[in-house]
Amino acid sequence: MIEARELTKRYGDKTVVDHLSFTVKPGEVTGFLGPNGAGKSTTMRMIIGLDSPTEGSVTVNGRSYARHAAPLQEIGTLLEAKSVHPGRTAVNHLMALAHTHGIPRRRVEEVIELAGLTSVAGKRVGAFSLGMGQRLGIAAALLGDPGIVMLDEPVNGLDPEGVLWVRNLLRSLAEEGRAVMLSSHLMSETALIADHLVIIGRGRLLADTTVDDFVQDAGGAGVKVASTEARRLRSVLAGPDVTISSSTDEELLVTGRDAREIGAIAAQHGVPLYELTPQSVSLEAAFMDLTRDAVEYHSAPADTERKAA
Repeated sequence: MIEARELTKRYGDKTVVDHLSFTVKPGEVTGFLGPNGAGKSTTMRMIIGLDSPTEGSVTVNGRSYARHAAPLQEIGTLLEAKSVHPGRTAVNHLMALAHTHGIPRRRVEEVIELAGLTSVAGKRVGAFSLGMGQRLGIAAALLGDPGIVMLDEPVNGLDPEGVLWVRNLLRSLAEEGRAVMLSSHLMSETALIADHLVIIGRGRLLADTTVDDFVQDAGGAGVKVASTEARRLRSVLAGPDVTISSSTDEELLVTGRDAREIGAIAAQHGVPLYELTPQSVSLEAAFMDLTRDAVEYHSAPADTERKAA
């Protein structure tokens, strides 16, 4: 488990992480999200002792990272896939890490096979593609068979097969009871993997919730209902906390009642339905809405760019 309490990091007069508190729990994949410049990388560096907090604390399984005698067996991390000596082979890179913790060669061979690098294990890392480098970084993170895995943009550079492999791997790690922390800009992929979300902006906590609750609370949810008797259906569904709108004579968008309740009411009053579809905003849309005021760098609208060209 990772526990951050009032974690703060300042560089001069600039506060990069601002009294941030959150927990990454065993058995869950926690998506760690935020726009560029939000403080995600700095936070992850403080978790593993590469940066020291100005205030507050962060612990890994109840201790600061530096106090663990064998930290690779507590938490495995991938922060920068290319931070490997380019002249080393994949197997030699992993063996060097293994020697620091007394990890046997058979474990090195296991993670090489797990990462799909068996055929290139003897090749120098400097010749690796971005995707191969990512696989090697994930292999290194798993080397100590840790109870916590923390990965920054793990699918960057991977082909569809590699993306699916990472997705299944992270889910299986969580199902084994490990705590998984995933930082990514790919909202669609995060939505498929994550159970929990910690979202920050300008170094501050914006949300700490489940994926389902975050999307639901973002609004835009509702149920699309289609019926040849939409006018009568509107009447029987009406209520003090129910909002009903329509775009056609036969379609309604209902908020304040879920699909099960709408179906039961329609059946009770003999109103035929030919569509009953829960609607929801995407994780990406909900994220963009939440972080709109916390984005440090805004792109120009597409029409502005065309005019400038």
